[in-house]
Amino acid sequence: MNDSSREPQRAQPPRKFPPWIRKRLPANPQVALTQQVLKGYHLNTVCESAHCPNMGECFASGTATFMILGNVCTRSCRFCAVQKGEPAALDGTEPDRLALAAKELGLSHVVVTSVTRDDLEDGGAAHFAAVIRALRQHNPQATVEVLVPDFMGRPESVRKVVDAGPDVFNHNVETVPSLYPKVRPEANYERSITVLRLAKALQSSMLTKSGIMVGLGERSEEVEEVMRELRRAECDILTIGQYLSPSANHLPVVEFIEPHRFERYRRLGESLGFKAVASGPFLRSSYDAAKVRKEAECQLEVERFRGHNACSPE
Repeated sequence: MNDSSREPQRAQPPRKFPPWIRKRLPANPQVALTQQVLKGYHLNTVCESAHCPNMGECFASGTATFMILGNVCTRSCRFCAVQKGEPAALDGTEPDRLALAAKELGLSHVVVTSVTRDDLEDGGAAHFAAVIRALRQHNPQATVEVLVPDFMGRPESVRKVVDAGPDVFNHNVETVPSLYPKVRPEANYERSITVLRLAKALQSSMLTKSGIMVGLGERSEEVEEVMRELRRAECDILTIGQYLSPSANHLPVVEFIEPHRFERYRRLGESLGFKAVASGPFLRSSYDAAKVRKEAECQLEVERFRGHNACSPE
């Protein structure tokens, strides 16, 4: 007699959100004001396009993560809600419009990301550089963080962005290597690590940053190995957040990671030498980006002070 109860059970997506994955949307008039500025300058945000759960909170505080190069992505990552297809031509007025919107919003730290544009020869690197230059012109007091695609690994594209002088160069590895075929079929884990390593090599004083989603079926040991690999690439800042499926057409959540595991990842990241680690259920790469950047800079100052004292004569 065949005992079907002995057959291995396939992991089933959890049916309910646990208590720590519930977030109250803020009732704040600033949300509408932020949306009004963005609409007035005809700008896209990853907050809206990717259905970010933190959008209400960020808009309520007058911040947003700008998304350039259009709102249509040439890749088909199965975790992302951004529209896929054939993108429109680049808009040369976007850099100035974005910089003026950032100025009107009074942003002291501006985060700029993009769709992936594999249809462009440089992947949109020159456009990123133009945005950085426009921000420097219109908002000289603001720091600039860019969250870039992998540019198909082209060193010249990475150099274009780095040479424009962002304060933070971010590229997300997103998940562990074993899940790339399912989660990011057109991406390559080693290529992403190489982009981060190259950016740091081109400008050692620039902060580099990456992010990981958890809850897609990865093992803790795999996450920990990615963290070690990022440190070997001299990545300075790490963010770890819970994957939340944007719709029934996207990958389901395999597991809701409990808060104590996020805390364990944070402590491990600090022990590995990251200058700042933000780890929690609602963490996203650009969430609280100004605060995370300041933490990293503060840690760098502490390390410089200790190194100076260690070398100083008594």
